[in-house]
Amino acid sequence: MHAKTKLQELLQEGKATITVVGLGYVGLPLALGFAQRGFTVLGLDDDTTKVERLLKGIDYINGQDSIVQSVVASGNLKPTRDFQCMGESDVIVICVPTPLTKNREPNISYVVSVAKRIGQLIRPGSLVVLESTTYPGTTAEVVLPLVLEGGRVQTVGEDFFLAFSPERVDPGNPSYHTYNTTKVVGGLTENCTDLTACLYQALLERSDLVKRASSAQAAELEKLFENIFRSVNIALVNELALLCNEMGLNVWEILDLASSKPFGFMRFNPGPGIGGHCIPLDPFYLTWKAREFDFPTQFIELAGQLNSRMPNHVVDLTVQALGTKGLKESSILLLGLAYKKDVADHRESPALRVLELLESRGAKVSYLDPLLPEVRMGGKTWHSASASDIAKADCCILMTDHSDFDVDTVLSQAKVLVDTRGWTQGHDIQKYSCRVVCLGGGTLPSRTPVGASH
Repeated sequence: MHAKTKLQELLQEGKATITVVGLGYVGLPLALGFAQRGFTVLGLDDDTTKVERLLKGIDYINGQDSIVQSVVASGNLKPTRDFQCMGESDVIVICVPTPLTKNREPNISYVVSVAKRIGQLIRPGSLVVLESTTYPGTTAEVVLPLVLEGGRVQTVGEDFFLAFSPERVDPGNPSYHTYNTTKVVGGLTENCTDLTACLYQALLERSDLVKRASSAQAAELEKLFENIFRSVNIALVNELALLCNEMGLNVWEILDLASSKPFGFMRFNPGPGIGGHCIPLDPFYLTWKAREFDFPTQFIELAGQLNSRMPNHVVDLTVQALGTKGLKESSILLLGLAYKKDVADHRESPALRVLELLESRGAKVSYLDPLLPEVRMGGKTWHSASASDIAKADCCILMTDHSDFDVDTVLSQAKVLVDTRGWTQGHDIQKYSCRVVCLGGGTLPSRTPVGASH
């Protein structure tokens, strides 16, 4: 039986063994998804703590412990640190980090390390899928040679299969999740694409949620463009917010008015900067690759520069809010450390940069985040403050508009509040003694907001 046909049957019958390498924000939900579909999933990670927590039934990403407990107890999910398990697998999905170097260049060392291991262990007839975000060409130019180097397989598309399928995880999104988010697949050959499509069709709610790219490179570039699109539009609205501040206009009113147009407009909101693993980093993968073609990506780089300036603007607003008291020796409480609402993730969060800038100017800074009771920053462990500290602070800065934060409670207790998210818009702040300074302009009287936030 041809290798493609055999694997296709295993996938369609739910009998394939799938190894997911990397059990972070991308890999764990994917592993749980396949396990819930009845596949045998080997969850591979070299972090002992992650493996032990999963074996104890703890979901350290989304808090869905009951799901972890169920699939571990059934044997559908087998957490492990043993890379030898890749040799037992029909499918290997790579979900490892792709950070940047100190010089803001791509660091694909994790991908390289895993690809080498796969080359040494892969079983002929297996499918390898890279989900980690990277520059166009990585799958064909980096992963393929390393897998072939192991000598266990020889011809891609015949005795093994290789493809790229970008992750599309949106933490905290109540509408889109593992089972209903469209998956793009791009293989190195048509057989590779066919099998990758078959893999994700076995996972998703509907088979038409799989979108085929003409190549792995097209799928790689598509993923970068998704996040660059957001970066550029966030930069545009951040610039508008800065201009509104100078003009004495309210950016939140402007956005509400623009959102009343039922076509040709997509709303993005300004904020204190961009965070998370994707939007602050992914544009650099494309700008780096573009240099190979002597093509300057000026628009993308300008957006990155503008977004990276927003934490400085937040500090300027804080100085304005404090008035004659000034920053030095003032107690500043950051409300929210996470990069996104209702998500326990502070990777690349603009709050970290704001904290650093405030400390460098002599302020006494602490944070309050119900989702991050303890974090490691700057070589030391920080602990979240308590709600009672709101009234004690000289100034509070709303960095992340978590649902657990109540606007009226904060306004009734805080002396000074810098609102970086338009959080106080529509609230009658006049009845409180709290001084409020809002990014992009002052607060408006109570009204019904128009349009959705993106």
